[in-house]
Amino acid sequence: MSKKLVAYFSASGTTAVKAKALASAAGADLYEIKPEKPYTKADLNWMDSASRSSKEMKGGIKPALADNGAGIENYDVVFVGFPIWWYVAPTIINSFLEAYDFTGKKIVLFATSGGSGFGKAAQNLQQSAPNAEIIEGKILNGSVTADELKKFASRFD
Repeated sequence: MSKKLVAYFSASGTTAVKAKALASAAGADLYEIKPEKPYTKADLNWMDSASRSSKEMKGGIKPALADNGAGIENYDVVFVGFPIWWYVAPTIINSFLEAYDFTGKKIVLFATSGGSGFGKAAQNLQQSAPNAEIIEGKILNGSVTADELKKFASRFD
């Protein structure tokens, strides 16, 4: 059985709820990916092209991480969760992947979304962890049972 970590970035708390439920169902450790400079409500207004999130996504700006204490070397499978922003992962996920050596690791993506799918998230993240296997996992919108999460996670043992 693989040692698992659920690492997540949550801008509004929605992804955090799903990440905690996944970690519990999978028997995985939990790690929150935090930006060095926390996002404000105005930063997250993706409808405003001058907002921080909009500039990061459109300009490919990768925010600094608050810490580098995920201990990736201790895990075989890392579930990485995030909200979908414009059909891709927020660039802080690239920052996270580039901060560690994921050589030989399996990275399973999960996301929350207001309605879009993964888009090019897996493809765009592969360049940040070129020596890992990145798998487009599951969009976790709405109500997801512990049994469903356990079944999903067990596919990666």
